[in-house]
Amino acid sequence: MSSNLPNMLYKLIRVEPREIPAAAVSFLFAFTLMASYYLLRPVRDAMSSEWTDAELSWLWTLNFFISTGAVLLYGWIVSRVRLKRLVPGIYLFFALSFLLFYAAAIGLRDTALVDQAFYVWVSFFALFHISVFWSFTSDIYSRAQARRLFGLFGAGASIGAVVGPALTVSLVESLGVYNLLLLAALLLVLLLPMIFFLERSRATTAGQGQPQADPLVTIGGNLFGGFRDFVSHRFLLAIGLFILLYTLMSTFVYFELKNAMAEYDRAARSQYWGYMDLAVNTLAILTALFATGRLATRCGLAVTLALVPAIMVVGWLAVAVAPGLMALIGLQIVRRAGNYAITKPGREMLFTGVERDTRYKTKPVIDIVVYRGGDVAAGWTYTALAQGVGLGLGAIALAAAAIAVLWALIGVFLGNRHERGAVEPVIVTET
Repeated sequence: MSSNLPNMLYKLIRVEPREIPAAAVSFLFAFTLMASYYLLRPVRDAMSSEWTDAELSWLWTLNFFISTGAVLLYGWIVSRVRLKRLVPGIYLFFALSFLLFYAAAIGLRDTALVDQAFYVWVSFFALFHISVFWSFTSDIYSRAQARRLFGLFGAGASIGAVVGPALTVSLVESLGVYNLLLLAALLLVLLLPMIFFLERSRATTAGQGQPQADPLVTIGGNLFGGFRDFVSHRFLLAIGLFILLYTLMSTFVYFELKNAMAEYDRAARSQYWGYMDLAVNTLAILTALFATGRLATRCGLAVTLALVPAIMVVGWLAVAVAPGLMALIGLQIVRRAGNYAITKPGREMLFTGVERDTRYKTKPVIDIVVYRGGDVAAGWTYTALAQGVGLGLGAIALAAAAIAVLWALIGVFLGNRHERGAVEPVIVTET
């Protein structure tokens, strides 16, 4: 039975025998990373119902500027810190930051400002931690390997995203909200040996033709290189637009849900968001584990990237016809599960066709600054439409359906460019 295990793994999840150790650790890396975040996500989202739409939009605006500054700082760090130290140093830094939030929360009598700072910081962590993971992973695996393996890693992330909120739901009443920060910090520290193992396994893991990165060197350049790289290449701009359209729709759903749950207390809202996360990620696991790799290899990346946007067109039209809380919950579950299982791994496959400079310096600009810029634009747009113009859910759903059509078209463009090998070598040029 054991001798047939590698063949069984290849048939089930398309992992070749030589890739098994590194793929298993990468799977565990994604699992642990997302479990740490999803411990905190329900806690963060529960806080949002205590603020008005305008207050939340201001927090999102603040998050955009903080994220932009942090990405600039990260670009400077990437230019000067060796790759061997870069990724573990980032996760150790976030672990320490959550310990500081814990100390502030238990040491202050009035935690209103701590709660707002925590909401902004976790929102930044939500994008940065996974962006760094995919930059690191895209640097290890080739384009061909990515089609087979990134769905597996997405499944690991989804399983971690099930375990995280499950821990929140079961522990929040007995431990309290802020003690969950200690557990999240511990999980981040556990990532360090996994990162070191994957660095050591580069030579045996890399696919044919995959350039080998030297972990003892720095990338070089300056803090503005990633931003300049982004605006200089049409392919990268298209990825940014793809993310921007996604954030517009997801923000509309988020605001509607948080308003609908304003009547519940914080503990109840934490559990409610936790149950929603459980449903999303349970649905995503089997899809990512058994379907994403086959979809990408058999149907191509254009179909992979356009599938969820096409489903969302139908979903938004359904909400427009029958608006209500249950319709919104269903749309949220389908949207997020599809993103985690299909769209996100597919989007990360695009970065196997670019240079290492772009993976580490430009990718965070797209994943964080563009994403949070979309949050700001969508948040204020929603506030203007709902509170200024007075549009209801049905009208907003029709506008979101039109956005989903454009999202699908951009996905087809990106997938076709990648499939044809028409992605020019993207290299950050510094002066």
